[in-house]
Amino acid sequence: MALKDNVALAGVPMMNGSSTLEGFVPAYDATVVSRLLDAGATILGKATCEHFCLSGGSHTSDPAPVHNPRRHGYISGGSSSGSAALVAAGEVDMAIGGDQGGSIRIPSAFCGTYGMKPTHGLVPYTGIMPIEATVDHAGPITSNVHDNALMLEVIAGADGLDPRQYAPEVDIYTEALGRGVQGLKIGMLSQGFQLANQDPRVADKVREAIARLESLGAVIDDVSVAEHSLAGALWQPIGCEGLTAQMMHGNGMGCGWKGLYDVALLDRHAHWRDNADALSATLKLCMFVGQYGLERYNGRYYAKAQNIARRARAGYDQALARYDLLLMPTVPIIAQPLPEPGASLAEYVARAFEMIGNTAPLDITGHPAMSIPCGLVDGLPVGLMLVGRHYAESTIYQAAAAFEAGFDWQTL
Repeated sequence: MALKDNVALAGVPMMNGSSTLEGFVPAYDATVVSRLLDAGATILGKATCEHFCLSGGSHTSDPAPVHNPRRHGYISGGSSSGSAALVAAGEVDMAIGGDQGGSIRIPSAFCGTYGMKPTHGLVPYTGIMPIEATVDHAGPITSNVHDNALMLEVIAGADGLDPRQYAPEVDIYTEALGRGVQGLKIGMLSQGFQLANQDPRVADKVREAIARLESLGAVIDDVSVAEHSLAGALWQPIGCEGLTAQMMHGNGMGCGWKGLYDVALLDRHAHWRDNADALSATLKLCMFVGQYGLERYNGRYYAKAQNIARRARAGYDQALARYDLLLMPTVPIIAQPLPEPGASLAEYVARAFEMIGNTAPLDITGHPAMSIPCGLVDGLPVGLMLVGRHYAESTIYQAAAAFEAGFDWQTL
């Protein structure tokens, strides 16, 4: 097993993808680490992640980028870039990832792994360096559905230390794997196929997968959730202003919440101010936007976005009252080439955020969402995303396992 390098493992250095944190050594294990070790897992090491987790590419981490194991020179996706790459390469069986804008599901889509972003608060975030508490998620990345469900069984549930958790409803997820999809109602989200940079080959591959689910007995209909596009726009003020206040000005911890504060991390991370030039362009951009919103508009847009987020959640909930699951492409594109040395700033930043249109909305609303591989385009994996009701991860696993058992995605 591997841990994303924003997850505390006692006695092992953690740098969260940034040289400004180099030398920090956690004194205690994250809750998910303790639970995995207690269940018999063997942790082989830490997996490279993007610079403070601010990229859906795999090119911003210090000291070097992460290559896609399926094609050298291409992005593996991020920010859990190393976690998915190690699983896809067969170096580990499972990995822990984190997800604030898609960072479990994006690398899973690009690398051809199974990545679950659980319901917000289902998995305790204690001992994992946060970005913004209302969008912080941690979850499993694996090479198959069974291992994913098994891993979630181990790490899910309240720990009494994480304020993100509000009476999380846990389940025995592996019991859902043999149920099949006969009669399962799945809504094909129209807005999820309409992103401006949607590669039609990716959309076609996902539609082919939908037809295969239908052949297994699922009932598939088109569905519209207008709030899907709105929810993506909400990520900017929540993500940028939130990370500026909590992760950066708050030295990784912030204030105003009850839980376990890592004082040593707070002290070490505060030194980013002494070497701000070393921060990645993606983080600087988010901080500029966040600071502008906080100073010029007094946090108005962060507050407004959090209020509107309830409307976005209600939009998905209304659709999920009629359907067991929603379905769409995880990302609109296949893995792209890593930016060359000396690439323009515009290319560097675009390669970090061009793929989050379908993933970020579910971080805002907290719905569980899983990327499963459903085929290849130009020899590179395509991810299909299944979205469920809050705490209905078992239904997602039910459909994912049926597709996995019915078809070999690497031949599709």
